[in-house]
Amino acid sequence: MLEKGADINTQVGRYGNTFQAASFKDDKEIVQLLLEKGADINTHSGRYSNALRAASSNGNKEIVQLLLEKGANINTQDNYYSTALYKASDNSNKDIVQLLLEKGADVNTQARRYGNALYAASENGKKEIVHLLRTAASS
Repeated sequence: MLEKGADINTQVGRYGNTFQAASFKDDKEIVQLLLEKGADINTHSGRYSNALRAASSNGNKEIVQLLLEKGANINTQDNYYSTALYKASDNSNKDIVQLLLEKGADVNTQARRYGNALYAASENGKKEIVHLLRTAASS
């Protein structure tokens, strides 16, 4: 389909587009292929709003790293769940939280509806993530 000129940024389905779905479903080969073919790394739509939030939500460190290396906006947010850091904290993905903090994620970004990453980790009783976030916030 790509060879026939299919628009890889077309918005369809609950994931928003093919690129976001591949990021959520942990399919690194497809993510790389779509990036090579011109996928918009920061497009907003669908359940997870963007590819970085989708991958962060599902805990795929390799894809999160790849997206950051390719220029994904680490602090972009949507109307409900805030940033990739929020989603990683909310879903107890400690390795992703650590990576996002190392790459400059803003620990204090407030979601329009659900608070910040520290709130998400606290609400879920994730002490290690709370510690990571508090340490990052104080430095």
